[in-house]
Amino acid sequence: MNHLYSLIGKQVELEVSGNVLLEGILVDVGSDMLVVYNGKKYLYIPHLHIHNIKLCADPRTELANATTELPLYDEDNMISYRKTLINAKGRFVEIYVAENQSIHGYITAILNDYFTFYSPVYKTMFISLNHLKWLAPYQTNITPYTLSNEVLPVKPTDIPLQRSLEEQLKRFEGKLTVFDLGNHPLKVGLLKQVQNNIIELVTANGESVFWKLTHVKTIHFP
Repeated sequence: MNHLYSLIGKQVELEVSGNVLLEGILVDVGSDMLVVYNGKKYLYIPHLHIHNIKLCADPRTELANATTELPLYDEDNMISYRKTLINAKGRFVEIYVAENQSIHGYITAILNDYFTFYSPVYKTMFISLNHLKWLAPYQTNITPYTLSNEVLPVKPTDIPLQRSLEEQLKRFEGKLTVFDLGNHPLKVGLLKQVQNNIIELVTANGESVFWKLTHVKTIHFP
């Protein structure tokens, strides 16, 4: 996406996965991620989920003089998806994954195909790297839900982490599990087995449902 450099500093419109439309100033373009400032937040958006981008037909005057100082600074001046996640570790962020629901909390580890996330609401979560639509860092003096730092541990879990999400989920066989924040009854149940990228989930009525792991966006355990 090197040809997008000509749009840096200009107001743009983007369509991202899920038929979501975004608007703001294009601040930076990296090898697999770009940054847009929408007047309130800096949105770090992986190229993977950008369907199209164009100049804004009706620029907003309040964005004309917006600051472009990035909240997640990169020493070599080239942003990337993985480096952005690393730089965001331990910082309060908002992530958008699916179904018009944002999750607020902290990135705690980045693995091969997923990252771990601590949410004060959902506790420890596993998030697929392929399904993060964007990430927005908060100011450093803001904490989730105004909670004190004492109740927001830097290391909220001592769960041993495997490099791949499939191997990680195998450790939770036999546990109650929620996929994608429980946005569908068939995404809540007992994690019975994980094999060859297929997850067997037993729902409340005892029915087995087989999910393709690549389509699961978030996982947490109630």
